[in-house]
Amino acid sequence: MRQTLGEKLAAFLSKPRPEYRTFSTLSKTQLSAALKPGDLLLVEGNSRISSAIKYLTQSTWSHVCVYIGQHESLNPLLEADLIDGVITVPLDKYEGFNLRICRAVSLTELDTQTIIDFVTSRIGHQYDKRNIIDLARYLLPTPPVPQRFRRSLLEFGSGDPTKAICSTLVAQAFQSIKYPILPLQADEIEPRLNPNDSGQKTSFIHYLSRKRKGLTPRHYSHYTPRDFDLSPYFEVVKPTISAGFNYKNIKWLDD
Repeated sequence: MRQTLGEKLAAFLSKPRPEYRTFSTLSKTQLSAALKPGDLLLVEGNSRISSAIKYLTQSTWSHVCVYIGQHESLNPLLEADLIDGVITVPLDKYEGFNLRICRAVSLTELDTQTIIDFVTSRIGHQYDKRNIIDLARYLLPTPPVPQRFRRSLLEFGSGDPTKAICSTLVAQAFQSIKYPILPLQADEIEPRLNPNDSGQKTSFIHYLSRKRKGLTPRHYSHYTPRDFDLSPYFEVVKPTISAGFNYKNIKWLDD
């Protein structure tokens, strides 16, 4: 019964809203020329569930895809779809949507291939619908959710390795090569020997300790699409600018 309800609710939440407005659209040609394997494509979706995610994350972006490049048997974009699970889709699926390209910097060819192998090995996995009912609650015009609780409402997932969520799948792929997204600052207690120790067998009390600052990764289920945009380790790629934009070439109606 829960599975049937989840599927029906997923179908309802996937339906587009009519009031979607476009601001920064990219054509299939622009995307094809600008994207490189391993790039992320952030999407402002137009579905009901996109509205819930955008509200909870206070962000424009509600979905993230991975560009896996051209393959004979696969489409170039890989995503975790609410209905179809982890699939590949053509570039023109998001032609006309508000988009942003984010690119991890300094990736080696091996790292890029590891990421692509990670996500493509998940093709066929189902979207994790465990908390989809919780998301549906926040489709009200002004859902009563305090700011401090919004991110935690998206930290969902059953933990089933055969199920996926778009942003958590991408986070897992990058964490598999230890690439930072939005890591946490942490203090680690590092033990060291007492300099006055004679060198004989020591006990715990002979150790001094000091704090060592470092980074620790967030759990992959805590990531949302906007985190890849906010990350200081991802470059924002704008095809219009990289293609040689010159504002003097714009033809204004009042000229």
